[in-house]
Amino acid sequence: MTPTIRRVACLVALAVGGALATAADPPSAEQIAGWIDTLGSPQFSQREAATRSLIEAGPAALGPLREAIDSGDLEVSSRAIEIARTMLASDDQEVATAAEQFLDGVAGNADASVAGLAEATLDFHAVGLADAARVALQGLGMKLVRGMLATGQQGMHATFDTGWRGTSDDLRLLLRLPGLLIVSVHGVPVDDKGLAVIGRLRRAARIELYGTGLDEPQVEALAEKLPDTRIELRKGGKLGVAGHPNAVPCHITMVQPGSAAEKAGLQVGDIVAKVADKPIRNFEELTTEIGLHGP
Repeated sequence: MTPTIRRVACLVALAVGGALATAADPPSAEQIAGWIDTLGSPQFSQREAATRSLIEAGPAALGPLREAIDSGDLEVSSRAIEIARTMLASDDQEVATAAEQFLDGVAGNADASVAGLAEATLDFHAVGLADAARVALQGLGMKLVRGMLATGQQGMHATFDTGWRGTSDDLRLLLRLPGLLIVSVHGVPVDDKGLAVIGRLRRAARIELYGTGLDEPQVEALAEKLPDTRIELRKGGKLGVAGHPNAVPCHITMVQPGSAAEKAGLQVGDIVAKVADKPIRNFEELTTEIGLHGP
């Protein structure tokens, strides 16, 4: 390589290196303000370029964009919401969270058309998250039933049993399922992480924890977090009988062959009055009390 060519190559390398270093620097407040002003440009190409630049700027652009929305320019407002929608789909959780908070704020805008656009963006995103969460959970072995549930409400019932192959971190996807009313965990150990996720299911009407390894103090703490949710704890004990849940007194209507109940001499028609000196009024109380004991 001749000296002249070598000098040119070095200059090109320095120029490219300098451009890359500049591109990596965060945009200044003046740059962001300039791009926002350009969102209202009569030139489509300029509006598009400004939009891309603001998306690349990330959460730093959201505050100024919120102020721009209040100016009342519908073109700027719609562009700002589109920028936030793109950020909402980011794999960077910090960026996505900032965009969601931005749209939540815009949804309260005095301009009904702007507020409606922000709400529609959030709703569409929530539907996408819910579908992805459902597919992921079912792929890990969760069983999901939709329709009229035992609570008398329309909604979802999610069951995790011995076919569940996920982790406590995967349980976080439950928080993305709208209409989740009943969660049943049967024979799956629940650790502190999993319990923390369950404690955030504030819209659940019923949570069944059967053979999860949780104890009474943990469930009592859970009940304090979810005062409007019915929580059932069973440690795995099973008597082997059936009865009408709410009929008083507690009549035995079936005894399973080979069960502990049959071995103990229980018969159809018997009435259970107490378990370990605790009065029993109906079959539901019987199963609850038996479930507090191990197998």
